[in-house]
Amino acid sequence: MSLVDTLQDLVAQVPDLVQPVIVAAAGAIPFIEGEGGVAIGIVGGIAPVVAAIAAMAGNFLSVAVLVLLSSGARDAVVTRRREKVLARDGAPVGAGSTLEIPPGERHDGSRSAARRAKFQRAYERYGVPGVSLLGPLLLPTHFTATMLAASGVGKARILVWQAIAIIGWTTITALVIGGVFQAVA
Repeated sequence: MSLVDTLQDLVAQVPDLVQPVIVAAAGAIPFIEGEGGVAIGIVGGIAPVVAAIAAMAGNFLSVAVLVLLSSGARDAVVTRRREKVLARDGAPVGAGSTLEIPPGERHDGSRSAARRAKFQRAYERYGVPGVSLLGPLLLPTHFTATMLAASGVGKARILVWQAIAIIGWTTITALVIGGVFQAVA
C-alpha cells in the first residue's frame, strides 16, 4: 500500500471535521503537495472546494516555513562569511557591503551542481514568477522555494509567487478531478 493509498483510507475513516486536516497534511508533503492533496481529498469523499482549500493551506504553510528557515540560514552564512573576509582584510566588523561566496570557493558535488545550474538557467530566463509558476512541472514547490531563498530572493516575493502557483495548480487539479468525478457519476 502506497502513501497515497494510506492517506485516502485515512480520510475515509476519520470524522468529517478531521478529513481536511488529513488533506492539509498530505499537501505539506513534497511530491504530493496541493495537487496530490486535493486528489486524495476528492477521491476520499471530501467536497472539491474544501479539499482544495485544505490542500492549498497545507502546501503553503510548509513552503512558508521552509522559505523562512532557508532565508534565515542564508543570511547567517552570508553575514558570517562577510565578517570573516572583513576581519581578514582589516576592515571593521559590520561595516561592509553584501558579499557572496566567490565561485572558486564553492564546493559542489557533480549531481547537486547540475541541479543548481539547471535551476539557475531557469531563474535567469523566467525570473521568480516563471520559476514559481512552472516549477511544479519539474520540482516540488518546497524545493523551488528553498532554492529561491538560498539564491537571495526576498521572502515576501517568494511567498507571493509560491502562493499564486499553489492556488493555481491546486485549483486546476481540483477542477479536472472534480470534472472527471462528475462525468463518471
